[in-house]
Amino acid sequence: MPQPHPLLVVADEVRDALATAAPVVALESTIISHGMPYPDNVAMAREVEAIIRAAGAVPATIAVLDGRPRVGLETADLELLGSSPDVTKVSRRDLGHVIARGGHGATTVAATMRLAALAGISVFVTGGLGGVHRGAAETFDVSADLTELGQTRVAVVCAGVKSILDIGLTLESLETLGVPVIGYRTVEFPAFFSRSSGFPAPLRSQTPEEIAATMRAHWELGIQGGLVIANPIPVAAEIPAAQIGAIIAAALGDMAASGIRGSDATPYLLARIVELTGGESLQANIALVKDNAVLGAQIAAAYAAAAALTGV
Repeated sequence: MPQPHPLLVVADEVRDALATAAPVVALESTIISHGMPYPDNVAMAREVEAIIRAAGAVPATIAVLDGRPRVGLETADLELLGSSPDVTKVSRRDLGHVIARGGHGATTVAATMRLAALAGISVFVTGGLGGVHRGAAETFDVSADLTELGQTRVAVVCAGVKSILDIGLTLESLETLGVPVIGYRTVEFPAFFSRSSGFPAPLRSQTPEEIAATMRAHWELGIQGGLVIANPIPVAAEIPAAQIGAIIAAALGDMAASGIRGSDATPYLLARIVELTGGESLQANIALVKDNAVLGAQIAAAYAAAAALTGV
């Protein structure tokens, strides 16, 4: 088993699990600091970690604290991320700068993937991916999540890409990058708050074991890059596509009028959608993350079991 990168501060629980090839699931921290209001964000983070433990894996929430990349956090760390105004949203381009300045950083999908790979973690659970923003032909606003997926060996369990994005162009970009996009028990690619996006899932799997086998085969071919595991939001928590579509359109109009763009766009839109839905979107977000955590733990366990059998 490869040793974690020396720059990382790895929690004892995570280090022990990696040393024994036990299943570990990485978790991002931007969803805590910039994706949900306090204290719901911290409660969600603790619940998700508990769900992963109950499913037989070790959670490894990732962030940068005091300039050190941390893999596995304490309760006090989660509180800091959830309540402090001094936590920067950190993507792959920002990691070196925040580390050099000794700052706090909540990691996006891209940054979490990079640090998870350095730690030797193969499975990562999030809510929704970043991707190609609507109007990207004019703004060139494309998430670094896609670039990272094209080159970093981590499987990302999500509820599709965020509904605020251009889903069709995001799927086209993932195809160009050679990233397998696997719909879990669905023929349609999910759209975060909704189970339906209008786009077919490029690939499909019915079991965590099949997904784990696909991960192994993909990487054993020497292909550099991750996989997207698209797990639809639970039926009971879904906001129908037509309903959320109108709300997203209103939120996009508000954002344009406010002149907000770049890295501030997604946090603004998610917060505005929470307001416009009277909190329904927040509950949907929490439900889908929890459901993804269960699947992520199952995939990590299947991947670890296969590695134990083969010794690789």
